[in-house]
Amino acid sequence: MDKNAPIGVFDSGVGGLTVAREIMRQLPEERIVYFGDTARLPYGSKSRRTVIRFSEQIIRFLRTKDVKAIVIACNTASSFALEEVRKEVDIPIIGVINAGARAAVGATKNGKIGIIGTEGTIASGTYADTIRNMKPGVEVFGKACPLFVPLVEEGLLHDTVTDEIASRYLSVLKEKYIDTLVLGCTHYPLLRSTLARTMGADVALVNPAYETAVQLKTLLRSMEMNCDAGQNLSQGEKYQFFVSDMAEKFRAFATSILPEEVKETIQINIEEY
Repeated sequence: MDKNAPIGVFDSGVGGLTVAREIMRQLPEERIVYFGDTARLPYGSKSRRTVIRFSEQIIRFLRTKDVKAIVIACNTASSFALEEVRKEVDIPIIGVINAGARAAVGATKNGKIGIIGTEGTIASGTYADTIRNMKPGVEVFGKACPLFVPLVEEGLLHDTVTDEIASRYLSVLKEKYIDTLVLGCTHYPLLRSTLARTMGADVALVNPAYETAVQLKTLLRSMEMNCDAGQNLSQGEKYQFFVSDMAEKFRAFATSILPEEVKETIQINIEEY
């Protein structure tokens, strides 16, 4: 395996850009091939079988780019598909759940942890099971927040509508006196200021996107697969972006949240893979 090969990152849409952003910040020498499945989002309301099929197609596409590792930057796909697809490929694949769960266990003081995510992520129970396996006796409370994804996709990051919906969703978790809240969907870090304001200063917010980049850094180092420094690649060579629909809308959104402008996004027919 070529250690200078890119890292594949995929999500149902733009949420996984929060993971890509953290990889860019923490592993600035690494190349990235990102795929956003914008034609088939959201994944949170899809069945396990469908999400596994979508994930397998995307991984086959990413393998055509000779990636050295894959990050499933989607909590729903991490819940439903990670263990299945790991059996099918011979390169490292990580999701976003283990890293987030580990950080939550380390952050909680009163043993009451809240998880917010899509309907699929919450219904799967993967976060709760992972946290309890790491620290038996912890109380975990899940809350599906399906409207957060379309609000982020529409760019309503700082809007009174978003404030109102956040207040309604999170009230049940505030009643449980949690001291730690896991942002269990990669879209949610883009709503961090709203969520922090709603929950209050006493509640620690865990961003699995950040924690996943840390895990990836550790993994590459342990395998001696870190990219060589000083390759002097152009932006288009270093970071490539592909989607299944709405390329220009994706490009504009990506440019608004990533450290540098995204100059090109390429639309592909993912059903061919």
